[in-house]
Amino acid sequence: MTLIDARNMPRHVGIIMDGNGRWASQRDEPRSEGHRAGSRAVRRIVRLARRIGIEALTLYAFSFQNWARPEDEVSALMVLLQEYLLSEREDILGNGIRLAAVGELDQLPPEVRGVLEPLCRESQPNDRMTLTLALSYGGQEEIASAARALAKDYAEGRIALADIDAKALGERIPSQRVGEPDLIIRTGGETRLSNFLLFGSAYAELFFSDRLWPEFSDEDFFTAIASYQRRQRRFGQVVS
Repeated sequence: MTLIDARNMPRHVGIIMDGNGRWASQRDEPRSEGHRAGSRAVRRIVRLARRIGIEALTLYAFSFQNWARPEDEVSALMVLLQEYLLSEREDILGNGIRLAAVGELDQLPPEVRGVLEPLCRESQPNDRMTLTLALSYGGQEEIASAARALAKDYAEGRIALADIDAKALGERIPSQRVGEPDLIIRTGGETRLSNFLLFGSAYAELFFSDRLWPEFSDEDFFTAIASYQRRQRRFGQVVS
């Protein structure tokens, strides 16, 4: 906590949680064990974010492109997701966390949706932090879906051509419901967004960590926030 200024916290943080598979490979363990270790890191960082006052946390949990991974790995990820939702239910409901999900959610297995959807509904009154899970999610796919919705609204006379702008498109993008991300963190040493929050990330500050996600510590999170706090956000303008 000595690294950061509590008066200048990012309101919305997005995290690309990369490195589970490499963490497992380094230990000669199956990739599923890396994902299980990554799930423990999720629990730790969610608790920390809530404790230090982050208002919105969006986690890239499973991409639209991840469906192309081996079937056994996908199945293991879905089991871990279901286990996480069941094990964290009391913590989410009891600690003021509003759970949300974005992505092609209808592609998730029924047993996962059967836990996810009720928990999202029951946690809606909570207001201490919004935890959004990006599941079967892709930023390009999300923008394309919003564009189709906008075209449909225009075709049916609900919006005029002159009113179609970035604001109108953003209002139809689910990940934008909690606002644009102030800070996007990626672990694992890669330096790209990988189709995550593409619309909202236009002016996000980016922080890339070499730490593999299962090893991403509280101090690493504080370091990312401290880096954000040292930057001057200009949003394309000149600041004197």
